[in-house]
Formats: sequence, structure tokens, C-alpha cells
Amino acid sequence: MSYSSKSNMGKKYAIAIAIVLAASVLVGFLADFIITKIEYSVYKKPGEYASFVDEYSEKYDVPQHIIYAVMKAESGFDRTARSQDNAIGLMQMVEDTFMEITEERLHENLPFSSLYEPQISIRYGTYYLSYLYKIYGNWSVVFAAYNAGLGNVNEWLASKEYSADGKTLDSIPFKETRKYVSRVERYIKKYDKLYPAQ
Repeated sequence: MSYSSKSNMGKKYAIAIAIVLAASVLVGFLADFIITKIEYSVYKKPGEYASFVDEYSEKYDVPQHIIYAVMKAESGFDRTARSQDNAIGLMQMVEDTFMEITEERLHENLPFSSLYEPQISIRYGTYYLSYLYKIYGNWSVVFAAYNAGLGNVNEWLASKEYSADGKTLDSIPFKETRKYVSRVERYIKKYDKLYPAQ
């Protein structure tokens, strides 16, 4: 084989490698684009609730990505959601908690059914997250209390079996609450990644 034939083969090989590399990069970009599009659809920020989230995030000093993550975990953004425990609305609050907040804390005396209104549900849910954060100062513990109640969380924090320092939870005995906290924290990471300005 002549030198020029070897040289032509080398050039063709180099071109083939360049084409394969370019195609790989293009496929990578395309895959990232598709995955990001899917993530945006799965971890959406429903526009009809955005103004309420903006307002109460600022008023009660709760990051927006936390509000969206809790809403997604609680109701999947379904304003008419009702759980088997009779929690209702976007942020799934039970009647006892709602009545305590509306009568004793905010002095508004609203009916429980008003939680089906997005603005009320987001306001009360965000207020309650803020209230819990003032008590515990740790978002993971806040999410556990939002799901399982303050009484249970206070017992767990007082027990060396579940909390070494009395401030954080090393383990959560309720399977549902364990899964809930993990789910909310996963959603928070996604919302923080997709909407970093918030």
C-alpha cells in the first residue's frame, strides 16, 4: 500500500471519529434537553398559584421551592384533593390544625371548607410551615411534623432511639412519614435545580 493510500485511510478514519464524536455530543445535548423538558412537566410550577406562592413565601419567609415541593407531595396540585384522613386542599391540612390557626393564631374564623380555595390553602400551609420552622429550625423535622404532627415529632426528638441530639431526627418510626420527608426533600432538590432564582 502506498504512502498516499495510508494517508487517505488515516484522513477517512479521523473524519469518521470526528463524526462519531459530534453525533455523541449531539445525542447527549438532545438527551439532556428531553430529560429537562420531562422534568419541567413533572415538576411544574402551576401558573395559577404562582402569585399566591410569591406573596406568602415572602410574607412568612418560606422558600418558594419548599412550598411547591410540599404542594406537589401533598396534593399533586389538585385544589380539590381530600385524603383518607380528611385533610383537604392544595396543602392538605386537617381540620384540627386549620381551626387552631384560623381561630387562635390568625383570628379569622374561616370555615374548614375554605381550604379548597387555593389562596387560603397556600396561605395557611405556608404559615404552618413557617410556624413549625420557628419551633424546630430544621426543614426535615418540619416536614416530619407537617405529616405526623407535633406530638409525635416531639416524642421522637425526646427519644435517644430516634434523635441523638434532641434537635434532628436520626430515624423516623412511621414508614409513611419517612417516605413523605424523603419525597418532599427530593422534590425540593428538583425545584431548586429547575427554578434556581426562587
